[in-house]
Amino acid sequence: FVGAHCLVQLLGAGYRVRTTVRSLSREPEVRAMLAAGGAPADAPLAFVAADLQADAGWPEAVAGCDYVLHVASPFPARQPKNEDELIVPARDGALRVLRAARAAGVKRVVLTSSFAAIGYGHPPSEQPFTEETWSDLNGRVTPYVKSKTLAERAAWDFMTRVGGAMTLSVINPVGIFGPALGPDIATSLALLCQMLNGALPRLPRIYYSVVDVRDVADLHLRAMTQPAAAGQRFLATAGFMSVQDMARVLKARLGPAGQRVPTALLPDWLVRLVARVSPAAAEAAPNLGQIRKSSGEKARRVLGWAPRSQEEAIATAGESLVRLGLVKP
Repeated sequence: FVGAHCLVQLLGAGYRVRTTVRSLSREPEVRAMLAAGGAPADAPLAFVAADLQADAGWPEAVAGCDYVLHVASPFPARQPKNEDELIVPARDGALRVLRAARAAGVKRVVLTSSFAAIGYGHPPSEQPFTEETWSDLNGRVTPYVKSKTLAERAAWDFMTRVGGAMTLSVINPVGIFGPALGPDIATSLALLCQMLNGALPRLPRIYYSVVDVRDVADLHLRAMTQPAAAGQRFLATAGFMSVQDMARVLKARLGPAGQRVPTALLPDWLVRLVARVSPAAAEAAPNLGQIRKSSGEKARRVLGWAPRSQEEAIATAGESLVRLGLVKP
C-alpha cells in the first residue's frame, strides 16, 4: 500500500528506481498498481527478489543507490500467537537493509516505522503524542506494537554504533487510509471494506488518528533528500476521528455505494461480551474509548509537509474500494 504509492511518486519525480518483491512473479501486479496510480509507463524501474528474513538479494537491491526507502514490515489483520512472527522479520529485516545500504555507500535510508512505536503502553492522556515519545513495552501492547518499536530502536542503535556517513530518517504514520491501487488491500482498509459491505451491523466506540497514503509517500520523499531530516523521526498524521465519523464520511461521499454503512454504535459491554468468542472483538475491546491523539507539527514545520484532511483520506479510500470491485453491488 505505502510502497506502491512511494514508487508512483518517485517515478513521477524522475528518479530511477529499483524495488524489491519476495517473488519476481509479482512484477506484473506491481506494474498494474503503478499504472493505476498514474506512474509513467516508460519510467526506469527494476525489480530484485529479496525477503526480510534472508540475506540474499539485499546487496543487489541497494547497489548503486543514493537513497533507500525501507517500507516493508509485517502487519496482519489478526495478531499472531507467537509474537516473534512479527518481531523477527521487522527487526532483523530493518538491520539487513541498513547493513546492505551502509556497505553500498547509500547516502540516506528512510525507514517506515509507525505510531505504534510512539503512542502505546501509556496511561490515557489528553496531550497529543509527539516524536519525543516511545511506546512503553512494559505496558499492555500487541505483538505488532512490539515489532515496530523494537525494529525502530534497533535501527537507531545500528546508526549510533556503525552507521558511518550514512544518515537515517524515520516516518511514523498513524492509521493509513487513502486510495488503494490494487485489490490486495492494506489491513487498514479492511475496516472500511467491512462497513461498505454491511458486515458490521453497528460500530465499536473506537478512535483513530488518520493520514492519507499519498501524504505518507510524500513525506518519505521529503525525508529522503532534505538535509534537516537527517537523524529525525516524523509523525505523519492529518487528524483524529472515530470509526463512527468514518462511517458518516463514507455515507455522505459514496452515495448508493455507502448505503449499507452503519452509523449506530455498539454498547461497550456488548463488545466485551462478544470478545469472549470473537478474535476480532477481542482485539477491539481494549481500545474502546481509548483516545491517542498525535501531532504532525514537526513534519509541517521542518519539511514543509501539508497533508490532506482525514475526511479526504477516508472518502478516497472508500471510492477506491468501490472502483476495484471490492464492494458488493
